Amino acid sequence: MNPDIQSLRKELEDAATHLGRPHDLRFKPMFGGLMAWFDEKPCAWLCAQGLALRLAAADQPALLAMEGAARFRHRPDEPPSRDYILVPPALRRDTARFALWLERSGHAPAPPKKRPRPKARPR
Repeated sequence: MNPDIQSLRKELEDAATHLGRPHDLRFKPMFGGLMAWFDEKPCAWLCAQGLALRLAAADQPALLAMEGAARFRHRPDEPPSRDYILVPPALRRDTARFALWLERSGHAPAPPKKRPRPKARPR
């Protein structure tokens, strides 16, 4: 695995440990990065671009106001994410402050589930 992603994982693990909940954090490799869940809810995306937290709309402006924060994009040609915000390195390295943001990430609403299409009736 990419050493930069391993470093991001360590920062996220440190934040969960600071909250006294390292056992609530799990990871799964996806698309060349890592998807993180905290308390069984998606909370972060770790990739070559950095660490992006999944936040509720009400929490996003405060993080976006910090220098170095930005909306996550899976690829440069894709639109910015509505839910994931790249966390500035200075915040990630401040474990106590970063832990508070990790805790907030668990409160982001889940994306709406797609309803199955009704089956066509035979005529």
